[in-house]
Amino acid sequence: MKTALTIAGSDSSGGAGIQGDLKTFAAHGVYGMSVITAITAQNTVRVSHIQGLDPLTIEKQIDAIFSDIQVGSVKIGMLYNKRIVHAVLNTLKKYTMPPIVLDPVMVSTTGRILLKGDAITMMVEELFPICHMITPNILEAELITKMPIKNIDDMKKACIRLHKQGPKNVLVKGGHLKDTATDIYYNGYDFISYEHERIPNTNTHGTGCALSSAIAANWSIGYPSHVAIQRAKSYISKAIQGGFSIGSGDGPIKHFPKGVYNE
Repeated sequence: MKTALTIAGSDSSGGAGIQGDLKTFAAHGVYGMSVITAITAQNTVRVSHIQGLDPLTIEKQIDAIFSDIQVGSVKIGMLYNKRIVHAVLNTLKKYTMPPIVLDPVMVSTTGRILLKGDAITMMVEELFPICHMITPNILEAELITKMPIKNIDDMKKACIRLHKQGPKNVLVKGGHLKDTATDIYYNGYDFISYEHERIPNTNTHGTGCALSSAIAANWSIGYPSHVAIQRAKSYISKAIQGGFSIGSGDGPIKHFPKGVYNE
């Protein structure tokens, strides 16, 4: 059985975070495990409360998994504060690490801060270098690189700057650009553009979490990064097309669309 581990926050509405990651792993036929870093109270409208977990509790969760189970890949999502970044980083370093994809979750779609300012520097300087891939969106890439990103050329420049921070691969997601929905991948040598049509569906809660989790799942299955991204993008397109309304805000994507299960 192929396995993948998510290290992220819990989303009480079930669309993103740990819950969304585990659904994504399952949709790819991969056995998912979890390390919870924070508990959020959220729904389709807002994030109303966040409680970061004690670092020791996070460390013990990671130890419990790696001391017993073979981990095929790791997805890291919401870390929330510096103490949690430190706990995750130092505990992972104790083990032979599988490929890690980091989704540098900083702000929720409703505007709630999900990564405190003092943790961003530590994440970039110390966590980026151990990652096989990072998947920032435009807003996150702008915050980290301190440069405006308005078009594809800017995205490529941002990829280069981000790659210099240590990750082996960079995928900058272009969903926030007005004129294109293109994502740009950079491995230090070559760029690959992943173009896709905008899907007219506002029920997109959990898209970013699912993309990085799908990449991790495809690594566990055995696909190289550029193929894992392509397969993950195909999965996300189908998931957004099937996004549905619950509550009074933007609903979640459909984590189990037809034709996506690993064959």
